[in-house]
Amino acid sequence: MSCTRFELGSEKLKEIDGIGGENVIKSLQDIAPDVGKYIIEFAFGDVYTRPELSMQEREMITITSLLTSGGCEPQLEVHINGSLNVGLSPEKIIETFIQCIPYTGFPKVLNAIYTAKKIFAERAYLLDKLYSQQYLR
Repeated sequence: MSCTRFELGSEKLKEIDGIGGENVIKSLQDIAPDVGKYIIEFAFGDVYTRPELSMQEREMITITSLLTSGGCEPQLEVHINGSLNVGLSPEKIIETFIQCIPYTGFPKVLNAIYTAKKIFAERAYLLDKLYSQQYLR
């Protein structure tokens, strides 16, 4: 028996974004429930379930897209958590942001780094280790 787009998307959302993704969908229930349905069915049911890219590659693209858009810090928080959930390291996330500096500039990259710092602190990553490794290069 095949799953519906909604079922596939719900599972993928839970796998990647966990409670953060669930909170986004819940926050839309009283004002725009269809948007939550679109996120689940289209983004996570159709796009995220395609086999050509790994979940790490998809999340790296997602956080880069949110950074370059600017003003998407709440969504960036969810997807930085998602990136960590699928196995991207804090170092790789920061390096991804650094790669964006020549193309988007320091302000957007700094906003993304500050957002990542908040998420890393919430998840108790050893920020001192991360920063000391970067500055020792």
